[in-house]
Amino acid sequence: MMKGELKSCCVPARAEASRPEDALAPAVAQRGAGADAALPSLAIPVKGGKSFAGTDEPVLPQDGEGPPRAVFLKDYALEAETVTVSRFAEFVAETGYVTEAENFGWSAVFAGLLDPDAKSAGSAPETPWWLRIEGADWRHPEGPGRSIAGREDHPVTQVSWQDARRFAAWAGGRLPSEAEWEHAARGGNAKRRFAWGEVEPDDEANIVCNIWQGRFPDHNTCADGYMGTAPARSFPPSPEGFYNLCGNVWEWTADPFRLRSLSRFAKIRNAELRRGNDKVLKGGSFLCHVSYCYRYRIAARMNLTPDSAASNVGFRVAYSMPQ
Repeated sequence: MMKGELKSCCVPARAEASRPEDALAPAVAQRGAGADAALPSLAIPVKGGKSFAGTDEPVLPQDGEGPPRAVFLKDYALEAETVTVSRFAEFVAETGYVTEAENFGWSAVFAGLLDPDAKSAGSAPETPWWLRIEGADWRHPEGPGRSIAGREDHPVTQVSWQDARRFAAWAGGRLPSEAEWEHAARGGNAKRRFAWGEVEPDDEANIVCNIWQGRFPDHNTCADGYMGTAPARSFPPSPEGFYNLCGNVWEWTADPFRLRSLSRFAKIRNAELRRGNDKVLKGGSFLCHVSYCYRYRIAARMNLTPDSAASNVGFRVAYSMPQ
């Protein structure tokens, strides 16, 4: 495929009208003490300063990968791994929190993770590999017949932006901005393409992250060892110590999704994005492949309505530093 023509394996948004950001669930008490407390052991300090988000060599310009925008970041910290099933279970046990997928009663599940006889309530025509599964939630990522047993160290999935934000507040942190996520993934102002450097992953020799190997969406060789999510600390970390910033699960950020362009296309798209209140996700997932959804690059991004959840969407927590 030519530059800019890659299709998306990514998650369909919920068809229901998006709810106000704070309308669904009451705030939960912070477990940590925010910026005044010592950083948790999972958090890696990141030096701020002058930085940027985006790239001057966009592969998918329709996603708003460029042009790069200058930013100034305060010092912050970002957790080394995505929030795991076991940590999210602790949060729910302590607070009684109910996720949006549980409230809706269904969520999006990748068909390749289901048994052949699994029943669904439909799919999106443009992404038929995503199925609406009644009862799919963080405890049952593929529906009521499948549990999280044995996956306690995997990223929690089937969590919405609101769910992620609630957990982060409970932990004494917050979701990272898109610029903070990129800055940490690049190791500062370096212009590397992936969290590990410039070497492109492939289907055989260079298996450095959890993405698709084979022909999407009907044949995954699982050369990396995983059909779905991998443990949060799989594969070597980035030079700065972050695990799975590229691949495994998409990661929610705090930012609204917008295109930085004055083109007519961008104006129309931005109007649609504002109506859906879409948020930015970063990092790609186990469904990405260079031939189809080349979005495990640092500059790549995805938009999703904040009430959406799926098999390949998770998050990690950021922390503000004392100033």
